[in-house]
Amino acid sequence: MAKRRNLPYSFNLNVDHYGFPPSVGLYLPRGHVAPADSTQQRQQVKIVESEIEEKYKAFKQFDTVGDHSDHFYLKFRTVKKPSKDWVKRIQHEWKVLGKDLPDTIFVRAYEDRMDLLRAVIVGPAGTPYHDGLFFFDVYFPSQYPCKPPQVNYRSGGLRLNPNLYACGKVCLSLLNTWTGSGCEMWNPSTSTMLQVLVSIQALVLNAKPYFNEPGHSMYANTPLGEKQSLAYNEETFLLSCRTMLYSLRNPPKHFEHFIGGHFRKYGRDILVGCKAYMGGAQVGCLAGDGVQDVDEGDKSCSQNFKCSLEILFKGLINEFTDLGVACHEFQAQIVNSGAAADTTLRL
Repeated sequence: MAKRRNLPYSFNLNVDHYGFPPSVGLYLPRGHVAPADSTQQRQQVKIVESEIEEKYKAFKQFDTVGDHSDHFYLKFRTVKKPSKDWVKRIQHEWKVLGKDLPDTIFVRAYEDRMDLLRAVIVGPAGTPYHDGLFFFDVYFPSQYPCKPPQVNYRSGGLRLNPNLYACGKVCLSLLNTWTGSGCEMWNPSTSTMLQVLVSIQALVLNAKPYFNEPGHSMYANTPLGEKQSLAYNEETFLLSCRTMLYSLRNPPKHFEHFIGGHFRKYGRDILVGCKAYMGGAQVGCLAGDGVQDVDEGDKSCSQNFKCSLEILFKGLINEFTDLGVACHEFQAQIVNSGAAADTTLRL
């Protein structure tokens, strides 16, 4: 966890300060040469969109796969001659995950590397993470479950939570990577991988992540603390949008069509949310398709945030359009605002 900082807390909302690895287009990449016949072009687009949708609908919450070549813990040697107890425990973890995963968490295990796992968590509604996708790579050491699993967040170099470092470190008491006591810590007899994933979703990707920072909880429910929390949520949503773009352009293996299908399904909701925030709605107030009531007082978003979000808004429209999301109403908004000259997001 990060070191204590004294309030007041300041944030730099210049999104151009965050760089991404070289990216490539997904499904219908930039520079795609369309057939001369527009009818043939439309047919090809429909085929691609249909394939994305079909594979997304068929995507299981838990499944085993083969290729693990892009896994973060690939550099760790596989557990040689694992004990029967270790194998039995991993198989138990697979069984629990296959049966009890919530609808918003998806997991892939590896047929030839039982010590590896990959999960994606959908950002919860009512938080600055809503509708985003957050990927985690997992490694079960040979001492498991006496030692907890190791978990790395696929950050793309972005830090959008006090518990999730840009380097991928995950600070969580349940992983023994942060302080805690009693049931907060890893218990070899009762703790599970499912518990870890659910804890990340509920305790880390929450509505007010600012207060996850050490020393900030004392300012909860105070005017200054809430003001800083709103500023943190603004920056967090900007980084969440950049994470969406990063995932679309650099999809982890075995989740390519899930990512495309997810943003094809929820792309319009995300754009509606962006539009609401640029219109002044408080970040994190969205639940599903609507805007929740906010507390009394001026809680509208800052002007710097709105300007930064407008750039990301254009990038999301470009990517979602490639996936077949109906973005006409949002493209019209860009034209009407006079911002249509350059809709290329430079990462």
